[in-house]
Amino acid sequence: MLVIEIFFFIIWIWILIFILTDLFRDHELSGWWKAVWVLFLVFIPFLTALVYLIARGGGMRDRAIAAQAEAQKQMDSYVRQTAGAGSTADELAKLAELHKAGSLSDADYEAAKAKVLS
Repeated sequence: MLVIEIFFFIIWIWILIFILTDLFRDHELSGWWKAVWVLFLVFIPFLTALVYLIARGGGMRDRAIAAQAEAQKQMDSYVRQTAGAGSTADELAKLAELHKAGSLSDADYEAAKAKVLS
């Protein structure tokens, strides 16, 4: 019996955290409405959670997806920035291949090589 009570308590805490996260993630809701929701969650938690899930449950998924997409975009940007373009030797090898293939003229090759080496 204690295991079931602990299980439901953990589920309840998880639901409250999820609701609070969604509440503060929503940029369309004013600060006053957020304060009202939090106040009701503190004093009438079960009813408020049920009303919140019914009234705003449809948008919870959209806000979660938007937040995940933004986090993925930031992570991709960070990886690109951290990975860089490669070492100087790699860039010089690529330039030499392009020059050898005829894609770069002698002047373009020398200018690009000087830029890489600087």
